[in-house]
Amino acid sequence: MNPAAILTQLGDKATSGKTLPPVDQWHPAHCGEMDLVIRADGRWMHEGTPIGRARLVHMLSRVMRRESDGSYCLVTPVEKATIQVEDRPFLAVDCSRVESDPAPTEPGQTEFEQTGPGQTELQHDVWQLVTDQGDVVRLEGETCLTLSETPDGLWLPEVPVRFGLAARLHRNLYYRLLESAETHEQEDGSLRLGFMSGGRFQILGQLAADELEV
Repeated sequence: MNPAAILTQLGDKATSGKTLPPVDQWHPAHCGEMDLVIRADGRWMHEGTPIGRARLVHMLSRVMRRESDGSYCLVTPVEKATIQVEDRPFLAVDCSRVESDPAPTEPGQTEFEQTGPGQTELQHDVWQLVTDQGDVVRLEGETCLTLSETPDGLWLPEVPVRFGLAARLHRNLYYRLLESAETHEQEDGSLRLGFMSGGRFQILGQLAADELEV
């Protein structure tokens, strides 16, 4: 399997419309490893050469998934190939703040009646991230930032995207968010940095108590 062959197999299935191909429902035979590496900086390398066609990279990203053993693969209805990912397959490159949808009311019920006398309905702002492949990820519910170790040994935020795949915050976006981050002191004296989204604290980093004393 090679990138051009995948494009030929799928045609417009992987690129047309907003609906992603159901790669979680495809269970073809494993055909081995493809010499394709997604670098930590977001570059896609095939046989040591960067893939210059943005449309091809976008198409490949739509048929990628992570397996239960932690490996990454590209999947079509007829075959599956393992690829290598240095850190995370996506980068979160932009963000914006949007209002969350209000809780639904029953027919004939007002928002005041829904929350009850003396209560105020809470409206939580929600931040949404955009990946380098155009995925939009809303930070709400179970979808939130977590810290994980990079190949360089740093602990930086990532966010789940789809099919077991995650996006690392791009350096520019990371520092942009840090500029307005809140700080929460923990019981052990450590300090967590982050922001609120969807009613949950989204962590950007953490400083141990001994680091704060330096």
